[in-house]
Amino acid sequence: MLGSFSPNDWVVYTREKYSLSPGPRAKNISPSPHGEMYSYEVDKYWVVRQVKDGQLLLETRRGKQHSLPIHDSRLRKANLWERLFFANRFPSKATVRQSDFTTGTPTVSH
Repeated sequence: MLGSFSPNDWVVYTREKYSLSPGPRAKNISPSPHGEMYSYEVDKYWVVRQVKDGQLLLETRRGKQHSLPIHDSRLRKANLWERLFFANRFPSKATVRQSDFTTGTPTVSH
């Protein structure tokens, strides 16, 4: 269900990127009008650390934290397939880090 997130939920965030050469996980690849760059999407596998005031504090596998609105259309819960076959791409559910989110000054990044 959209918007029903809890701490330690595995989520997938689809991020739009631009570069000269898309990586192997790129999807929806489109060249720029003159062909020098590509725009594409990459799925990011994150875990929910905290839910507060309509915002989610998400953590990457390497420990970076992102704060996003709970109803962001590019964010969804991981499906069964992703949880089974891509489990190694998600951060550990047991890791708990102190963050700026708890002090009331979240870092918003999209």
